[in-house]
Amino acid sequence: MADYTLPKVWTWDAENGGDWAKTNRPIAGATFDAELPVGKHPLQLYSMGTPNGQKVTIMLEELLALGKTGAEYDAHLIRIGEGDQFSSGFVALNPNSKIPALMDRDTGTRVFESGSILLYLAEKFGAFLPSDPAQRTEILNWVFWLQGSAPYLGGGFGHFYAYAPEKFEYPINRFTMEVKRQMDVLNRELAEHRYLGGDDYTIADMLTWPWYGNLVLGEAYDAGEFLDVESYTHLRRWAEEILARPAVQRGRIVNRTRGPLNEQLHERHDASDFDTRTQDKIATAVE
Repeated sequence: MADYTLPKVWTWDAENGGDWAKTNRPIAGATFDAELPVGKHPLQLYSMGTPNGQKVTIMLEELLALGKTGAEYDAHLIRIGEGDQFSSGFVALNPNSKIPALMDRDTGTRVFESGSILLYLAEKFGAFLPSDPAQRTEILNWVFWLQGSAPYLGGGFGHFYAYAPEKFEYPINRFTMEVKRQMDVLNRELAEHRYLGGDDYTIADMLTWPWYGNLVLGEAYDAGEFLDVESYTHLRRWAEEILARPAVQRGRIVNRTRGPLNEQLHERHDASDFDTRTQDKIATAVE
């Protein structure tokens, strides 16, 4: 490995960064003008089926499963690899140009950052967040734990283990150690409680499962063996229990563009889309 000498002033090398280099840049703002599409429902979601995107669609499907009809939503696909998040319409909704982003047409409220979206929906619909102050605080402890921890898993471990153009021992070791520590934190908590923060399923679980549930089930970064995920028995029990929920099975495939075709529903505008608009159904119809 060649030695690296720090420059006095950093300059952007747009070609250095692997597959995601073209979507990363050191400035904010729109790069082109385009309005966002708008569907028929009160809630308009602009997202992609990454772990952060799955958090919101799982929450919306869980709300609908409770009979909260006001949670009907349109899920528009934002292809982040193609730079859709840099349109003027998306930047107006989220100046940080990251998915997911939500517009509540009933109130005219924009909501961005996945944790903020789930907290907003929980309060709007009075579900999946306790009203008792002590219980609520415990759930929010885990909400903020996830929001602070997941970047080490995705931007740290995931990037250097799976996506970086070259493999480097130091960052892989550094972030592997941290991710295993995080899984141990969760494993110890779930040895004592059925769900994060207690015995009730809440937004803490919905936020955490797409990252650490997929990870401990061996579905992230092809890193199951490397991380010895089978040793985290309590975390795996929790992950499997949540995956068995029908709303989770629906929510995890919305705006998804990778994996089996029957697990890709690029856009969701009606509940019937799960039966008629997954990519395997579309491919069969075209044939």
